Amino acid sequence: MDRRTLLGGGVAVLGLAACAQDQPARAQTAAPATPPDPENILVLQIPSGEVRIQLLPELAPNHVERIKTLTRQGFYDNTPFHRVIEGFMAQGGDPTGTGTGGSRLPNLRAEFSPPSRARFLRGTVGMARTADPNSANSQFFIMFAPNSSLDGQYTIWGRVISGMDAVDKIKRGAPGSGTVTNPDRIRSARIAADIR
Repeated sequence: MDRRTLLGGGVAVLGLAACAQDQPARAQTAAPATPPDPENILVLQIPSGEVRIQLLPELAPNHVERIKTLTRQGFYDNTPFHRVIEGFMAQGGDPTGTGTGGSRLPNLRAEFSPPSRARFLRGTVGMARTADPNSANSQFFIMFAPNSSLDGQYTIWGRVISGMDAVDKIKRGAPGSGTVTNPDRIRSARIAADIR
């Protein structure tokens, strides 16, 4: 995802960030009673702690498969949260840290869920892209707060089920652009089923 993405431009970024800050932070929906399959849990080690993300193949099977593939290749290890906007989201998954990088794999077609089925709430994890809905590759973002304007516009592939307090501590970027100087990095990313 490049700097034109996620929200389509600098003006839109400011508008949506302000919109998100005006909304009260609500907790993500409660975790299911039965534990998720370890094959569908992404475990991130970041400077502030461990974050567990439940992958949602029922919503976005191709995006979940991409996340698993890149994770198992070690792609996300040491990648920065290069764009972090207070009250809105933390974006990572670009090994260049510029907002323009991605993997060598082809871009993915959008897998939008109806807003009634999947919404951008606190802890929702979505795929970043350019203005082209079918341009997602490796970059993703974790929501700090709800933002209904993203519903049905960006692919949702996961939700934080533990460690949201660690997400809240990710180093913030400059006001407006969200560009982070000396950003926090993902120390490691693993699928829970692979952790021994």
